[in-house]
Amino acid sequence: MSVAIAQFAVFAASQVGTPGPANMALLATGARFGFVAALPFVAGVALGKQLIIWPIGFGLMALADTLPWLFEALKWASVAYICWLAWKVANLRLSPQSGASEKPPGFFAGLWVHPLNPKAWAMIVTGFTSFVSPDTPTLQATATIAICLLATQAIFHPIWTYGGDRIAQLVAGRPAERYLMRTLAALTVLSVLVVLL
Repeated sequence: MSVAIAQFAVFAASQVGTPGPANMALLATGARFGFVAALPFVAGVALGKQLIIWPIGFGLMALADTLPWLFEALKWASVAYICWLAWKVANLRLSPQSGASEKPPGFFAGLWVHPLNPKAWAMIVTGFTSFVSPDTPTLQATATIAICLLATQAIFHPIWTYGGDRIAQLVAGRPAERYLMRTLAALTVLSVLVVLL
């Protein structure tokens, strides 16, 4: 009765630390508004994953057998949201003058990033199916997965956000800015396609 914590921690780091819709949103938010202003959004993104870990741990995926259409609809709604997010990133400009009147996305905006992120769902389902012994108590398994992912996010999410802040210092208002934002948008869409395919 256990969770393979060390192996799951490596898996979690490989998933949370690599490009995906959430990290692209964090990078873009840090680039647009600066690291400190983006911190409430970072906290929301990190805690938003808990909104899907616990229901999955307590049997949400069992509904996939009885209501497959619901999960198919959720999948495509998630894809549409991520594509919209990518479009926003592609058209985002980092120049401070153009964003003076804008407010950074806050905590509640961050909460929805992972529930609408196919990569997050795939990561969590893989965590439960590949790193948890079948006879592990549900609460123990879910709490272990939740704590490991939250700890990993606490490390990597601020790094991505700070990276965006530093990148903005280099390219804001320069011709490279447009290419950077389009590349980030393309990576966001690509990360979703990799999960779906």
